[in-house]
Amino acid sequence: MRAFCEECRDYVDYQIDEIERAKDIKSRLINFKEKIAYCSECGNEIFVSDLRDQNLSAMDSAFRASEGLITVPEIIDLLEKYDIGKRPMSLLLGWGETTLTRFVNGDIPSKTYSDQLKKMKESHESFLEILVTNKDKVTETAFKKSFDATNMLIGKVETCFAETKIDSASNYIITRSFEITPLALQKLLYFAQSFHKVFVGDYIFDEDCEAWVHGPVYREIYFKYKDHGYNPIDDNQKQFECFDLSDSEIEVIDAVINHFGCYSGKILEKMTHATTPWKETRVGLTDEEASNRIIRKELIEKYFNQVYDKFKMLTIADIKDYSEDMFVKIRH
Repeated sequence: MRAFCEECRDYVDYQIDEIERAKDIKSRLINFKEKIAYCSECGNEIFVSDLRDQNLSAMDSAFRASEGLITVPEIIDLLEKYDIGKRPMSLLLGWGETTLTRFVNGDIPSKTYSDQLKKMKESHESFLEILVTNKDKVTETAFKKSFDATNMLIGKVETCFAETKIDSASNYIITRSFEITPLALQKLLYFAQSFHKVFVGDYIFDEDCEAWVHGPVYREIYFKYKDHGYNPIDDNQKQFECFDLSDSEIEVIDAVINHFGCYSGKILEKMTHATTPWKETRVGLTDEEASNRIIRKELIEKYFNQVYDKFKMLTIADIKDYSEDMFVKIRH
């Protein structure tokens, strides 16, 4: 173990001692054990960032223990076992939507908030009652996954499944993507559906997409995740592990994620705006005019067959050339 000693003006070995320390926190005198590093050469106290973090954690733990407050690890465990995100949990409890995020990041909750969380931690039935009573405050997806997880804890085991094929495709994309927004999810579904038709001969799912202002949109997926707005879908990932996809469907979706998932939702939106099916379906509409016109599958098939021929695609990996070409075009 080495750190910089200001007295010796060099990096030196050091020893660690523990001392009892009293600290005034919120008008309460808190006792905790503080670790202090001493230079092995001159004996002076030296600064070690890891010890500082450990001391802050020890001080925080001592304060919470003295006040009977829930700890950060306990909050994280609570969210994980009920399979619910920080934002949905905050909404269920009638708190500000970022409250749980602040608590997980280290903010100290009030006694009232802490007691609410502790009650749910100790009683599955208590949480289930809150979940069912306030289900209208969270998305259908957030409710179902947490409802299933809680019933499993209670002993009512329900089988994990994706209700429809488009749910399977959505779940798979979400689990394989980093911080994907609802906007980006819509566009990846559009490209996956289109290229599967080109390379395999059929579509992954039956649902049609509509030519909305922000590009092709699958209505049912929009309403499932609309509460996230332009933010990433931050629900616990466990729920999305349920999907029923063939090897060819997975291969195509993986390629789409690899070559289109690297772009933001807004970039993907611009890409889909440049595709013929969306443009032709919105003929006669202004840029900001709402529409529920269906983008006909024949238009999608025709356009993407032309893309296939233009870029001389031999394997699904060749969609990389198309994605890069689209990116260059929308940047000019």
